[in-house]
Amino acid sequence: MKKEQAEILGFVPQKEIVYNKLLPYAEKLDRESNDILAQIKGNLGRAVQLRELWPGVLLWTRKLSTYLRLYGRKFSKEDHVLFIKLLYELVTIPKLDVSMMQSFARLLINLLKKKELLSQDDLELPWRPLYDLYESILYSKTEHLGLNWFPNSVENVLKTLVKSCRLYFPESATQEMLDEWRPLLCPFDVTMQKAIGYFELFLPTIMPPEQHHKGFKLWFDELMDLWVSVQNLPAWEGNLVNLFARLANDNIGYVNWDPYIPKIFTRILRSFNLPVGTSQMVIPRYLTNSYDIGHVVLWISSMLLLKGMKLMKLLQRLPASVVRRLHRERYKKPCWITPVPASHRLTDQDVTDFVESMKQPVLMAMFSKTGSMDAAQALQNLALMRPELVIPPVLEKTYPAMETLTEPHQLTATLSCMIGMARSLLSGGRHYPEGPAHVLPLLMRALPGVDPNDFSKCMITFQFIATFTTLVPLVDCSSALHEKNDLTEMERELCSASAEFEDFVLQFMDRCFALIDSSTLEQTREETETEKMTHLESLVELGLSSTFSTILTQCSMEIFKVALEKVFNFATTNIFETRVAGRMVADMCRAAAKSHPAESLRLFVPHCCNAITHLTANEDVSNEEELDKELLWNLQLLSEVTRVDGEKLLPYRTQLVQTLQLTLRLRCKQGYTLACNLLHHILRSTALTYPTDYCSVPGGFNRPLQEYLPIKDWGRPGDLWNLEIQWHVPSTEETAFVFYVLDLLLQPELQRLQKYAQGEQEMSRDDVLQSLCIVQHCLLGAGSMLPPLDGPTITDKSRENYREAICKVMRQLLHYILEHSEDDTKSLFAIIKIISDLMHFRGSHKHEFDSRWKSFTLVKKSIENRLHGKKQHIRALLIDRVLLQHELRKLLVEGCEYKTVHQDLLRDLLRLSTSTYSQVRSKAQNVLFTALGTYNFCCRDITPRVLELLEPTRTDVTQQQFKGALYCLLGNHCGVCLANLHDWECIAQTWPAIVRSGLSSAMSLEKPSIVRLFDDLADKVHRQYETIGIDFTVSSVACFLIFEHKLWYNVVCQQELEQGPWKFEHIAIGFLSLLLRDDYPLPAPAVLFFVQSLNHDALVVRKMAIAAMAGILKQLKRPRKKIPVSPCDMSGVTEPEGLVAGDRPGNDWLQYHGDSLPSTQQDWDNFCFVEKTHWGYYCWPKKLMVYAPAAEQPKDLSAENMNERERIICDHFTDPVFIKQLIEFLSLEDRKGKDKFNPRRFCLFKGLFRNYSDAFLPILKPHMERLANDSHESTQRCVAEIIAGLVRGSKHWSFSKVEALWKFLIPLMRRALSNITVETYADWGTCVATACESRDPRKLHWLLEMLMECPLSGEGGSFVDACHLYVLQGGLAQQEWRVPELLHRLLSYLEPKLTQVYKNVRERIGSVLTYIFMIDVSLPYTQPTKSPHIAEFTERILSQLKPLIEGDEEIQNHVVEENGVGEQDERTQAIRLLKTVLKWLMASAGRSFSTAVPQQLQLLPLLFKWIADFHSVPVSVHLYDELKRDAKTCLSLMSQGLLYPEQIPMVLKVLHEIAGSSSWHARFSVLTYLQIMVFYNLFTILSNEQAVQDVRALVIRLLEDEQLEVREMAATTLSGFLQCNFLAMDASMQTHFEALCKTKLPKKRKRGSVVDTIPSVDLVRRHAGVLGLSACILSSPYDVPTWMPQLLMDLSAHLNDTQPIEMTVKKTLSNFRRTHHDNWLEHKQQFTDDQLVVLTDLLVSPCYYA
Repeated sequence: MKKEQAEILGFVPQKEIVYNKLLPYAEKLDRESNDILAQIKGNLGRAVQLRELWPGVLLWTRKLSTYLRLYGRKFSKEDHVLFIKLLYELVTIPKLDVSMMQSFARLLINLLKKKELLSQDDLELPWRPLYDLYESILYSKTEHLGLNWFPNSVENVLKTLVKSCRLYFPESATQEMLDEWRPLLCPFDVTMQKAIGYFELFLPTIMPPEQHHKGFKLWFDELMDLWVSVQNLPAWEGNLVNLFARLANDNIGYVNWDPYIPKIFTRILRSFNLPVGTSQMVIPRYLTNSYDIGHVVLWISSMLLLKGMKLMKLLQRLPASVVRRLHRERYKKPCWITPVPASHRLTDQDVTDFVESMKQPVLMAMFSKTGSMDAAQALQNLALMRPELVIPPVLEKTYPAMETLTEPHQLTATLSCMIGMARSLLSGGRHYPEGPAHVLPLLMRALPGVDPNDFSKCMITFQFIATFTTLVPLVDCSSALHEKNDLTEMERELCSASAEFEDFVLQFMDRCFALIDSSTLEQTREETETEKMTHLESLVELGLSSTFSTILTQCSMEIFKVALEKVFNFATTNIFETRVAGRMVADMCRAAAKSHPAESLRLFVPHCCNAITHLTANEDVSNEEELDKELLWNLQLLSEVTRVDGEKLLPYRTQLVQTLQLTLRLRCKQGYTLACNLLHHILRSTALTYPTDYCSVPGGFNRPLQEYLPIKDWGRPGDLWNLEIQWHVPSTEETAFVFYVLDLLLQPELQRLQKYAQGEQEMSRDDVLQSLCIVQHCLLGAGSMLPPLDGPTITDKSRENYREAICKVMRQLLHYILEHSEDDTKSLFAIIKIISDLMHFRGSHKHEFDSRWKSFTLVKKSIENRLHGKKQHIRALLIDRVLLQHELRKLLVEGCEYKTVHQDLLRDLLRLSTSTYSQVRSKAQNVLFTALGTYNFCCRDITPRVLELLEPTRTDVTQQQFKGALYCLLGNHCGVCLANLHDWECIAQTWPAIVRSGLSSAMSLEKPSIVRLFDDLADKVHRQYETIGIDFTVSSVACFLIFEHKLWYNVVCQQELEQGPWKFEHIAIGFLSLLLRDDYPLPAPAVLFFVQSLNHDALVVRKMAIAAMAGILKQLKRPRKKIPVSPCDMSGVTEPEGLVAGDRPGNDWLQYHGDSLPSTQQDWDNFCFVEKTHWGYYCWPKKLMVYAPAAEQPKDLSAENMNERERIICDHFTDPVFIKQLIEFLSLEDRKGKDKFNPRRFCLFKGLFRNYSDAFLPILKPHMERLANDSHESTQRCVAEIIAGLVRGSKHWSFSKVEALWKFLIPLMRRALSNITVETYADWGTCVATACESRDPRKLHWLLEMLMECPLSGEGGSFVDACHLYVLQGGLAQQEWRVPELLHRLLSYLEPKLTQVYKNVRERIGSVLTYIFMIDVSLPYTQPTKSPHIAEFTERILSQLKPLIEGDEEIQNHVVEENGVGEQDERTQAIRLLKTVLKWLMASAGRSFSTAVPQQLQLLPLLFKWIADFHSVPVSVHLYDELKRDAKTCLSLMSQGLLYPEQIPMVLKVLHEIAGSSSWHARFSVLTYLQIMVFYNLFTILSNEQAVQDVRALVIRLLEDEQLEVREMAATTLSGFLQCNFLAMDASMQTHFEALCKTKLPKKRKRGSVVDTIPSVDLVRRHAGVLGLSACILSSPYDVPTWMPQLLMDLSAHLNDTQPIEMTVKKTLSNFRRTHHDNWLEHKQQFTDDQLVVLTDLLVSPCYYA
């Protein structure tokens, strides 16, 4: 086969679509595909040589992607590589039009999809062009200024493209990428996210092992250490996880993960953000980034060392991931990618362990409200690996669920799980041979689920029965028991069971009949309601018919005959209404006819035809409005039964045609519609190509049992290589029949309609509609045989080309109706439908095809075998796929050239789209949009005709036409939008026309619908506009210019006319602003227009103008010269070998030194300024680019060297009147209380001062001073925006100008900051932060020094102080690591002020401290910072807190007056200090990268003490409330912190000390702290044996605490630890508790003496023992381990002890009963009879209710 094919093709295809080989015309496909391929190759090559991107290259790349859909990768390897290289070149053309880039990229992704086809030796792609493309689009410098418009999808397309290409990057790529992006790794900067994002996306991870040293070994340790040392999830941590997951998956067995396992699992567990602990102590962390589950799962399954975890998504994905890995290791075809080494493959034991560990949680999830679907998918995958472990427990739940009537959810959940596991159950295999025996019992018990009263139950039952019967031939094999003697025991059992099949089928039918009886119209509807089917009913109908047809397909002939008899009797002895019940019955009959046409037709056709002939014998029947029910029912039945294999219909043709002639002209609408259906189905059955059998075994089951035993085929997949599909291909006889019917029935109708259209013959509207109905159904039935419009004339003259005939008549009729009776909308609807089919229908509709494709993939997913792969689907499914392939060819192959016929039809549609009736319009518009998307270049032809209707000069346009035309421009949500075509010529017509239409007489803004339309149009253009390339060809630049002028001219005309409503001005300025682009400056008149619009009356226009001006100024920016410098020369230090990051001698020159600031012109010129903050922190780039000295830069703009555009701007901004007006507008309020610092205005001012240096400053100065003195919100905001723009715009000013600028600015800002208010402090913060962003701190030293002048002066009260700190923080935070000197100064200034009285200042100081210490990180390869260190600070603080730590409880009794004048003793000072420190701890918990654990630990005892209860303390309460709350929050945040292994012993030591504290509240808190800490660091602590022992000792010690609450909390903690397997239940623990329980209680004293309030030591010990036992019992709520029965017995002995013991025992027993109640049947097995007696006694004894 292969050889022959290669001879025809001339090459060996890479990988074609296998399903093509199974089509009935497979032999001619090779020649066809070769022709198309040759065409594509030739034309694509020619277009590229001519450099004709549009339309040439675009058209032929589209053809190539169609080729891929039809034939797969059916070309030689050389061609494959050439296609990829060509497309790669096309995608990376610089400045390529974005939409083209996307379509090339999508095709390239498709070509690269199957990675096994091309190895790294066949193909190598450079990585840098992709990086440049990605950078230019995703980090575009001009997009935010409106100079580039990118579609939303572009990001995902590019990401997928990089993922597909990275496999083929050269081996040197890894090192080059590291050199490129390492310098960006500055953890305080946004570039960190960018760099890690690039690493995740670009780094190649699939390489042959001998190249690993050039691959991941270069970066693995460095990035892994970085990840392990980061504690709070920063945004980029997720990207790192994704990168590691990919690495693990691609290199199983080549990376040693062992040292990292505990850390990895601890972090993954933390990322789930699970709720932990008893008291709600968990405060959500500030950063709740969880990792992407998909990647986590990949990583885990690649390392595979599982401890059971319980999360829905994880449950669903983990098994799937393991199945994928097993498939890859055991069943996948080997290809060039390195296989998993044998030593690291999963062994059978590994798989079993995995399935065991997953089984419990999945079975639990089965009945959860949300997760039953996830559980079903998980079970399907687990059953593929180990059916014998997973299926039995599910079966155990399924049988009882089928019996119960009260819990329908159980039934749906178990059935959906069984559906997924059906194939594993049936194929049984050596591990699970008893599987198939369950099939019949399950099927029989499922029958009651067909229940008319419960819809969801009904549907899942249908699905269940259909799934099982598809897999099992329903053949009675019981006779084989006597004839064959070589059967195994299992086979004998199946044979005898199979006798029940007949029973099953008949019972199922009875159930269905009952269902139908209860859903007839009379039953379910009142008189008034609709007669159509409801949505639910149609679903049930679908479920019923597909299930029944599956059953009959799978039946043996004997069973089928019985079933047929039964259905026939049911259908013919009753008469059904045709809407609901009738449809269901007819469906069942159709199912019978489909599976065995000959036998069924023999019964049905004669019966129905005779009945119809008999009933229509009377003359009057044909004129009756309401027909007899019996007649309608027989017609319906006949029309459904004829949907079968065409050749079986031929014997009955005379009867059928006779019937048609009798019924097509019935007067009754219901009657002739049914007759039309019959006509449609007869034609369709004979004219279409389709498969005729869907049985699960080729050849059916009608063979004697001796030679073929059906039970061997249970659950057998179809074999793709011998499917033996039976096709129905129309024979000559059938073709002749089709045309005979058309001549007989269609011809006369067309003649009548034509006469009517020419006015020669009268017809009533109903008659017209009836004729149209017949025409339409003929077209639908025979559509696949009629050649497409404008097709070649048929050589055989005897046959008319009906498609063209219909087309001709329809157009005549349409014009006639529109002239004479436009209100005959029903006929118009019919005509629109016919036009649509004339253009697009070739045997199947696109939307039907799409939904079938969808349902095919769904079914495939639900029952595919992912483990073995190789397309082992069920035969019926494979046949379905082949049919879809056949239809796809029909839909794609027919060319879409635009011919005159189409042009006529489109114009008719356009006429209908703008006609009087809205429903006609909308139906016609939908057809029109589909057609516009089908034919190439038709939009250019249609657009002018739409625009004519908007022309203001025309007076004959009605409002309806106007509205229709607007809708035509708008398009529908998925199709073409004429207003926004990707084509300059069209835009040049449409946009001006839309703006001009405001003057049209038909335009009335009183109609809200028209106003809404214009809004939608403008909105859609703005949303969908993408920058269109100018350089496809030279002519389009010219076109663009003409267009700009035209549009601009229109806008200005409007303004002069002043009668166009303002709305159109807004639309116009909106359109104009879309035309800004970064490669072509705007013409001068347009610049003038925008400048003038800055002072327009309408706010909307002003806003757009501001945004546009910022873009125009960017276009006019003069480029600056840059030169490379060598960092070593600057610092005088040679860089060390290896990685050294952080503050080092080599980057010291970048930092701020107060003693060497540039203060003269000479210093300023000699300084080397580096603006971006991240350069030099981690390592230096290969070439560090800085701006050249001022002498080499272009001169400032002056009157002589300006161009026209620049002069326009200059003139306006030096005009005082213009500026005054502008500032007035800018300082108005927009929305009260909602306004913020506006970045667009900032960009405008930045651009002005950047391009014109200080030319406009003199005019602005007086305005700025006025604004700064006014404390109103909007004026302050305005001046802040100008100042930020000034500072950033002065980047390249000369020293003298800068110095003068600061002389003016500093006093101004001082004054403004002293007027700061609640409304404006955020704006000033933004202003300073914006001004300092990406600027060398030495350039801004004036500003920084001004901010550092005593921020806490206390002059303006506490509020002003807090605001000053906020503003300062904004500036310093932007400078990150480059200002250590300032940070030190600030810290030493703040330290004495930490005891501030005011709460708002304290909080702000806390936040500032976070930023001061942010730079003190402990990351790998990083030097200790020169900025302040946390450790030293904490030591100083602790010495001041001494009075609180040493002070005993007694001291607290001093009354402290908060505001009393009394001496401010040390203690009060210390309390205030503590408050500030707590604020700092809370602020830094979420923001800093690493937590200073050793220092925080010293504060722990203090915090625990403060949480303690203080009711005995008469201190002013509110002071303590705040403290207590903060202390709680801090403890909670600290307990959730991530610990490094070396810190764990330190923490435990502190906790042990506190557990000895005298306050029981502190001891209680230790336990809650411990719960959270252990869970959030679970695997890290587990890897340290000593730590586990310490935790255990601590909990057991606290179990014997004298305070009841502490004991109970200890028991809860213990139970939790046991449950998450942190501690194991061992013998020593059990004996310890049992011993404690036996402690003797002292005798009770006499009543007379005083009773002790403190419980005796003995009682405490005894209670501790009982609590310990109870903790063990409660730790396994869902199963009964071996040790449990004994413990329960021990407990029961204490039922009558004194309180609190009795209470504990009761609670435990009732909890035990509650959690084990569901599965009590299996749990019972663990107990001996004696124990059961005691237990039953306990659980139901009176004490339970006492």
